[in-house]
Amino acid sequence: MILYDRAAPVSLYEYGIQIPVNNSRTEKTFAYLKDNPRLGATRERWHVDRITASITQDDLLRAHAHPYVSDLYTDRLEGRIMAAFELVDAQGNYYRYDPNRAQRPLTDLFQRALHNAAGSFQCAELAVDHGFCYYFAGGSHHAHADFGHGFCLINDVVIAARKMQAKQAAQTVWIIDTDAHKGDGTAAITTGDDSIVTLSIHMAHGWPLDMPPVLDDGGTHPSFIPSDIDIPIASGDEANYVPKLEQGLNRLASAGTADLAIVVSGADPYAKDELPSAMPLKLSLDQLMARDQLVYRFLKETGVPAAFLMAGGYGDHVWEAFAQFLAWALLEEGFGE
Repeated sequence: MILYDRAAPVSLYEYGIQIPVNNSRTEKTFAYLKDNPRLGATRERWHVDRITASITQDDLLRAHAHPYVSDLYTDRLEGRIMAAFELVDAQGNYYRYDPNRAQRPLTDLFQRALHNAAGSFQCAELAVDHGFCYYFAGGSHHAHADFGHGFCLINDVVIAARKMQAKQAAQTVWIIDTDAHKGDGTAAITTGDDSIVTLSIHMAHGWPLDMPPVLDDGGTHPSFIPSDIDIPIASGDEANYVPKLEQGLNRLASAGTADLAIVVSGADPYAKDELPSAMPLKLSLDQLMARDQLVYRFLKETGVPAAFLMAGGYGDHVWEAFAQFLAWALLEEGFGE
């Protein structure tokens, strides 16, 4: 199943934010699937075109601290968005942000974040019902319990997992994060929660692991809280990416099973991704395909329903990584017949 509401853009340019999240990543991916001679005829079977779920303030509190959630419903919201999207530099100047080019107020981003989180939860529900669902948004894995971070205002990954648990649709959830950057917010929020097991394969160096690991008060920066399984990949070690991921997945399975897996399936490890902070990791299209097929097959073989979230991916080429995997996966799901 594909969850894609074409009325919901992903680009940030209308808010004056100059981060290269382009609508082409969803539009071109969907066009590629629709134009596939085997998949186009069965589109009504695999395309869910509306997000009908919703996320409440109580749902946000499943992942976030009360003071932070309260701020999102007050006049402090804009400041929280500015911090989460890193729109002001250390000198106090606008960074990757031009309010004069904005067509919508920044505060509207909160409603988009809620809509995206609702989609992640709906994707999880569809995955449990059908075995596989891929959502064309979601994956805001950098948002922490009490602050937004790394273009992520709220952590839809944990929200979806815990809402599924609250509805008794899942007890144990695996979060498998293959985005270029460490799933730091997810790891920090779920630390000590044995019902959610986290695996993150990511750049060994670079953001967010290039920040000071110790805070001014002597405490550990929460971005350095480990996942249950962390797989750091150094620049130049891309040939070992897929084998190391396979080893990590085997470790995950050896610890038990799960009722649901949420896969943060970013394309920003792609060599053609345009986000500077993702450039230390450069996977080819073939390597990305091997990565995604490995995760898909692993979850099929272990019998764990798979909810894939599109997550990171920047510039005009990342759609290639999404499209190649999804065409293959939909055919594997039997939608070409």
